[in-house]
Amino acid sequence: MKIAFYGSSLLSSYWNGAATYYRGLLRDLAGRGYDITFYEPDAFDRQQHRDIDPPEWARSVVYPATEEGLRSVLSEARGADIVVKANGVGVFDTDLLEGIVDHSRDDALRIFWDVDAAATLDEMRADESHVVRRMLPSLDMVLTYGGGPPVVDAYEGFGARRCVPIYNALDPTTHFPVESDSLFASDLAFLGNRLPDREARVEEFFLRPAAALPERSFLIGGNGWETKQMPDNVRHLGHVYTHQHNAFNCTPLAVLNVARDSMAHIGFSPATRVFEAAGAAACLITDAWEGIEQFLTPDEEVLVARDGQDVADHMRSLTPERARSIGKAALARVLAEHTYTHRGAEVDALFREHARSQRSAA
Repeated sequence: MKIAFYGSSLLSSYWNGAATYYRGLLRDLAGRGYDITFYEPDAFDRQQHRDIDPPEWARSVVYPATEEGLRSVLSEARGADIVVKANGVGVFDTDLLEGIVDHSRDDALRIFWDVDAAATLDEMRADESHVVRRMLPSLDMVLTYGGGPPVVDAYEGFGARRCVPIYNALDPTTHFPVESDSLFASDLAFLGNRLPDREARVEEFFLRPAAALPERSFLIGGNGWETKQMPDNVRHLGHVYTHQHNAFNCTPLAVLNVARDSMAHIGFSPATRVFEAAGAAACLITDAWEGIEQFLTPDEEVLVARDGQDVADHMRSLTPERARSIGKAALARVLAEHTYTHRGAEVDALFREHARSQRSAA
C-alpha cells in the first residue's frame, strides 16, 4: 500500500520534536512493505539544519512553502492508498488538511495524525470553525502520539469515527548507550525547545533545582534559551542534533523530562525524549503525569518529581550506582515493550483492518 504523509519534517529535528517519531514509525512501516512518500515544506530553516539525508526507506519530497508548491504535492495524494496529514506542519496547515480530502481517492484511508493532541483539542473547544472540527466527518481515523482515554473520548466526542493513540517509542538502531562526551558533562541535563506552554514548567523543574544546588552542574539544550536568565551553574548548548542525543543522554548523572502544560494536564503523553533517554540507559527524572506506570515503573525504571523540590531531593540522594541501575532497568523495559517495532505493528494492524472492512463493504 502507498502512503502519502504530509508532515513538518522527516529530515530535520530543528524546531521539530516529532522528527524521531516520524522516522521510527515510518521506517518500521516501510519494512512491512508500505511504499511511503513524506512531503515537507522548505520552512523555518529546517533544511539548513538537517539531521539525516533522505532515507532509503521513504521517498522524501521537500516542496517550496508557496501556493504553487502546495498544489504540486497535494496533486500526488490521488496516487496513495493511505493519505496522512500530521498537525503542526507550520505552513498551510488548514489547506493541507482540506487538501488531502479533496485530492485523495474515494477509497483511500484518510488520517489526521495529531502529535500535539491536547493543544489541538483546546483549540477545537475554543473555535467551532476549527479546521479539524470541520474535517472530522471526512476523515476515517485520528491517530495521536499520546493522550490515552481522555484524548480518545474528546476526539470521538467531536465526531471522530475512530481515535487511537500510537505512543512515542524507542528506535534502538538510532538511540542506544554510547561512551560519554565531555561536551555534555553535567549532573542534570534537560533537552527541549523554549515554548510558551513549557517555559514555566522548565523554570520549576529545572531552574529552581539549579538555584537550590549551586554546587552541582546543570546543562540545557534546545532552541530559544539563549535569552533566558539562568543561574550561573546552568550551561546552555543551543540546538542539539539527533546524532548527538545518545551522548547527551549517556554523559550526565541524570537527564530530565519536562512535559508541556497541555500534555502534563491530560497525562498518558510520554515525550520522545523519555524513550530516547531510556534507550541510552540514562537515569531519567520526569515530572509527574498520569499514566507514567504504563511506560516505566517509578523508583525502579524512572524517578518521578512532583515539583522542583522533588528534583533537587532526587539529585541530592542519587548516586552513580543507583543512576546506572535505573537506566539499565529502563532500557530493558523499553526494549521489551516500547519500540517502534511494537508501534508499527499496531499501525499495520489498524491499516489492514480498515482495508478488510472496505473490501467487505464493497
